[in-house]
Amino acid sequence: MFKYMCMALLKLHGWKIKDEINVTSIKKCIMVAAPHTSNWDYYYTMLMFFGLGIKFKYLAKSSLFKFPLGWLMRVTGGIPVDRTKSNYLIPKMVKLFEKEEVLTLVIAVEGTRSLTNTWKPGFYHIAKGANVPIACGYLDYSKRIGGFMATFIPEVDFVNDLPKIQSLYKDIQGKVPKQFTV
Repeated sequence: MFKYMCMALLKLHGWKIKDEINVTSIKKCIMVAAPHTSNWDYYYTMLMFFGLGIKFKYLAKSSLFKFPLGWLMRVTGGIPVDRTKSNYLIPKMVKLFEKEEVLTLVIAVEGTRSLTNTWKPGFYHIAKGANVPIACGYLDYSKRIGGFMATFIPEVDFVNDLPKIQSLYKDIQGKVPKQFTV
């Protein structure tokens, strides 16, 4: 019932899902969430993932896990990240993949809703360490389409592979377009 309600809410808001990779068939992956320019990204992403029945967790800044949002963040799969210190997040997430049989770990690769010219490399290193593919997810507000457009296997290194991944996002528009660049 909950799945159908989520899909109905997406439709009510005028959103469609475009799945070019059959995301529900992927047992384990890092899901790139880009562009991330608005708090609305959380809402639409939750509707998509719950509507599709995907078992997922996501990383979010630890300040969001305090009252009053903390319970919601945890119950929807949130993992708090203290961005002020080194916390060995990459090995912890690799161990999480080893422990789980099915897991999609959603990461906002820009690490912020503000404009940044770099993507944080953690998503890449987690995928490489856990030996899982990187799936490219997006919310395109100009077309009101949320989707999954490609999977990518980390091959060489972050510096060489990142442009290949980012190129997939060149025509995707976030809610606040001026806050996203590849």
